Amino acid sequence: MAKTNFNSLFWVVLLCCSIWDGFAQPGGSDCIKANAKSCGECIQAGPNCGWCKAQNFLQEGEPTSARCDDLAALKSKGCSPDEIENPRGTKGVLKNKEVTNRSKGTAEKLKPEDITQIQPQQLVLKLRTGEPQTFSLKFKRAEDYPIDLYYLMDLSYSMKDDLENVKSLGTALMREMEKITSDFRIGFGSFVEKTVMPYISTTPAKLRNPCTGDQNCTSPFSYKNVLNLTSEGKLFNELVGKQHISGNLDSPEGGFDAIMQVAVCGTQIGWRNVTRLLVFSTDAGFHFAGDGKLGGIVLPNDGRCHLENNMYTMSHYYDYPSIAHLVQKLSENNIQTIFAVTEEFQAVYKELKNLIPKSAVGTLSANSSNVIQLIIDAYNSLSSEVILENSKLPKGVTINYKSYCKNGVNGTGENGRKCSNISIGDEVKFEISVTANECPKKGQNETIKIKPLGFTEEVEINLQFICECQCQNEGIPNSPDCHQGNGTFECGACRCNEGRIGKECECSTDEVNSEDMDAYCRRENSTEICSNNGECVCGQCVCRKRENTNEVYSGRYCECDNFNCDRSNGLICGGNGNCKCRVCECFPNFTGSACDCSLDTSSCMASNGQICNGRGTCECGTCNCTDAKFQGPTCEMCQTCLGVCAAHKDCVQCRAFKKGEKKDTCSRDCMHFNMTLVESRDKLPQPGQPDPLSHCKEKDVDDCWFYFTYSINANNEAIVHVVETPECPTGPDIIPIVAGVVAGIVLIGLALLLIWKLLMIIHDRREFAKFEKEKMNAKWDTQENPIYKSPINNFKNPNYGRKAGL
Repeated sequence: MAKTNFNSLFWVVLLCCSIWDGFAQPGGSDCIKANAKSCGECIQAGPNCGWCKAQNFLQEGEPTSARCDDLAALKSKGCSPDEIENPRGTKGVLKNKEVTNRSKGTAEKLKPEDITQIQPQQLVLKLRTGEPQTFSLKFKRAEDYPIDLYYLMDLSYSMKDDLENVKSLGTALMREMEKITSDFRIGFGSFVEKTVMPYISTTPAKLRNPCTGDQNCTSPFSYKNVLNLTSEGKLFNELVGKQHISGNLDSPEGGFDAIMQVAVCGTQIGWRNVTRLLVFSTDAGFHFAGDGKLGGIVLPNDGRCHLENNMYTMSHYYDYPSIAHLVQKLSENNIQTIFAVTEEFQAVYKELKNLIPKSAVGTLSANSSNVIQLIIDAYNSLSSEVILENSKLPKGVTINYKSYCKNGVNGTGENGRKCSNISIGDEVKFEISVTANECPKKGQNETIKIKPLGFTEEVEINLQFICECQCQNEGIPNSPDCHQGNGTFECGACRCNEGRIGKECECSTDEVNSEDMDAYCRRENSTEICSNNGECVCGQCVCRKRENTNEVYSGRYCECDNFNCDRSNGLICGGNGNCKCRVCECFPNFTGSACDCSLDTSSCMASNGQICNGRGTCECGTCNCTDAKFQGPTCEMCQTCLGVCAAHKDCVQCRAFKKGEKKDTCSRDCMHFNMTLVESRDKLPQPGQPDPLSHCKEKDVDDCWFYFTYSINANNEAIVHVVETPECPTGPDIIPIVAGVVAGIVLIGLALLLIWKLLMIIHDRREFAKFEKEKMNAKWDTQENPIYKSPINNFKNPNYGRKAGL
């Protein structure tokens, strides 16, 4: 039987877990969707999530996960700010040494480790999930900063004339670099190729002298460290002067093997923690990873130092390094590379430069005569740019950069990592944001480092993750609040001991029987478990969540909700109240089942300042007129009324001025109101008084205007105030009127005469012009009859004058 009960419990718990997973529907806040069972899970759901630890916060039927919500929602549900767990991330500076300010030649001699170019140097960031922590980083390029330069030269036969010019490079370069720094060291190394076929000829004679004819060449080798870094330029000239050209069979050289050894053999080369420059000089291409298969070498390069007696001894054993492998090692060892190559291979090495950060390419003349200027130019180019890089980030951690460079140039994204055109003494700033998007599995601290490429200085950042709440440290093991000590009471909720379940750990996994527990989840006289709105877990209803997280079931039997109240205008409780257990609790000044009845009477206020004009009642913000003659929104409209003014006009006229139609019956018909005379209209009562008030303007029998007000006081008495002096219109002034009429007639007559005269002049001129025109058209003699016609006609014989016979 116990086994059966345990199996039943197992399926109940499994079903509940599945239900809760299903309840985390889309929509709503991320805090609620997280379905957090503890404070730690809650604060990892988002930076705006808080956990209410008040013991009495949850309503009956609400799950423990309801304690987790956004801060505004928790406060609106009645959780005091003091009871909300909402830890925030912080930042602290552990080491903040100021950047070095000094001038070349005038400052005291400082060790490289005493020079600071980046600030701060060490920080600690406490990160909460989703909340970025931002700090500022300052970089200042120090003046007179030490430089180590290693010259790595291709000694294949084609570089014979170049070697002659490099033999005097040491002292000449020393003189030029003294203009930049007082602490300069130089070293020299050379390379040819792997010492196996088909890269070189392995015949004994060719191993002794790979050159043809009478050329005296040294035996082929992969890489040789000729001179460790030194400040003695003459020693450089002396040792380089003893070097001889060698030879190989193929055109690409084994330079990558040499670069790898120079990068990783820091102790043997003598690198200091200063600016490190590697000058790679060649007139050919390069072999890279995979090319070793031609010589039967398939083992990948291990990236370790293999120098014995300053010679690379494992070239026949390890393949060439890949470009990515070189980039990694050069970056780890803060080495900036200068490729000094001939014009023929410029394109190849420029592509390589794009893959290797903090590298430069210069064009080497046919005999390397310009190598010093090339190095100076490349150094100035490299040192004028600062690029920040960070170590590998822990899982779930992201970092963003924003740069504030010279001349107001700002950058974001990838451009936020770098600043260009930096001169000695210039200061630039970076704003760096670090964000944790999740907590590490074990919550352990992590360390990341940020440094400028090519520099040894770095910023160390210790990351501490906020994955638990402070209240969890204050938990009470075996608390009596958790059913006789069956759990730890922390952050307002029980965390049950193993083998116990339930909201308060009241059930044992060995004893609980789901059928027995269901009876505690039914209301009296009901067969529905948890009102069909939840699940019965350990004899208690756990109400189901809805897709809309603002809609909540509650109550011991999940019989209540906050979304099934009466609605008005499509809103629950009309938007004027809260729905609690399907009943509206209205805000102040609202009532009704849907809180749709306003107790505010401002909408019922009539123009005379009275509620509903004193002729109705204000119900839910609307006037209900009790006088059938009055209607309208404020009971001020009366279609059948003469109006207050017209109804009392005659009585006011007879009492105030002793005239009018009721002058003879005034004492009988017009004594129903109290009358007061005032001096002017300004002295009449104004709107806004508590009694209903009407302002009136009427004409008396003499066509004079008189003004009065009519009101009803609280005792239902009529009060009339009258202006004691009517306004009578004055008669017309006859003389100006007559004079004006006469003057008008005279002026009109003169105007008509002038018009007639003008018309006559125009007519006469037109007739005269017509006469003149006809006179000009008469062209006959005055003595000739214009209608005379001659009686003589001339005719001609058409045959007259013709020859006979024709």
